[in-house]
Amino acid sequence: MKFYIYTLGCKVNTYESNVMKDKLINSGYIEGSENNSDIYIINTCTVTNTSDNKSLKVVRRVIKNYSKAIVVVVGCMTQVNSNLLKDLNVSIILGNSGKSKIVEYIEKYKRTNKPIIDIENIMEKDFEDMCLNNFNKTRAFVKIEDGCENYCSYCIIPFARGKVRSKKPEIVIEEIKKLISDGHKEIVLTGIHTGHYGADLEEFSFSKLLKELEKIEGLERLRISSIEITELDDEFMNVLKNSKILVDHMHIPIQSGSDEILKLMNRKYDKKYFINKINEIRKIRPNISITTDLIVGFPGETEELFNETIDTVNKIRFSKIHVFPFSLRKGTKAEELPNHIDDITKKERVKKLIKISEKLEKEYFNKFINKEVEFLPEIYKEGYVIGHTGNYLLIKKKGDVDELNTINKIIIKGVEYPYCIG
Repeated sequence: MKFYIYTLGCKVNTYESNVMKDKLINSGYIEGSENNSDIYIINTCTVTNTSDNKSLKVVRRVIKNYSKAIVVVVGCMTQVNSNLLKDLNVSIILGNSGKSKIVEYIEKYKRTNKPIIDIENIMEKDFEDMCLNNFNKTRAFVKIEDGCENYCSYCIIPFARGKVRSKKPEIVIEEIKKLISDGHKEIVLTGIHTGHYGADLEEFSFSKLLKELEKIEGLERLRISSIEITELDDEFMNVLKNSKILVDHMHIPIQSGSDEILKLMNRKYDKKYFINKINEIRKIRPNISITTDLIVGFPGETEELFNETIDTVNKIRFSKIHVFPFSLRKGTKAEELPNHIDDITKKERVKKLIKISEKLEKEYFNKFINKEVEFLPEIYKEGYVIGHTGNYLLIKKKGDVDELNTINKIIIKGVEYPYCIG
């Protein structure tokens, strides 16, 4: 039988979809196409209302177009809001546990032909070990952690993903060694709250894990998908200073540049703390790329407070900003807050910050003109190889297929946004 997987949302979902793909292929199933499969799996996202709507749109389209197919819906949306599927003809509904048992669920459905709904209490689950056998040959994601206990006032994810749960360090190490032996040059550590790895382990921390990974022979690049500013303690800063494999790129969400809004968001820092820590990082790594996430139009964000965020962003000079309009999630503390912002204002603020982000990104690119950099070609297209440097510059240079997955040294000669030309 042929299967096709739709993945919505974050890198953790991408990782888990690839695990499901591995399990199915290793059990004799064949990866089909969007237009020609017997099984359709939709791995959903629920971080915003738009995410829910996108997930539902895919489910409805699949059911309408492929009425005889087995339709499986899993992930964050089903974990917190499975009732959205109650009137739809879905074969199997799972939450955020059991994805590694996808073959067993499908086999059971094939035997009984009866709908399966299995959504476990995510707050009581242990870490579900998953390892990948197949991935693209350049960058491989390794999920080391699940869950979050920060309870930011706008966020539904703690309810969708549960408490912090860490993969055992020895399993992480073995998974990465296997990926390196298969030819991967770069490993990306990912999780829902990656930097909180080890909080549930005895006398083990994220920084200790990084030190262990430093010893793996053949690991050329190590990247952290995202980390909170409050997790950059002295131990981590020491690792950053001495590491030979941690790349010059960190994604650190700020979410707002206003102290008043940060407090309403239940973030665990203020502007001063964030800026001081960024300055500390740049003393260690002067050319590091620091990217971030920002939410605009949070309840109570006046024009004055929005301008405060713009001022903060310009002070910090991020190399890229991912901007999101505030999206109300039922059951979060933000639902109870007064002074919600209208959609038109949110859209205008998003546009303003995207323009600022593009300006800052170009400024960061220009710092590297006539400088030698190392980049890892990931794709070949029309006579060019395209890939990223450690500090996540997107490089485009003339080349051929043989250069893929081989670290190249080049001189950056110009910028043709979004590319640096090598």
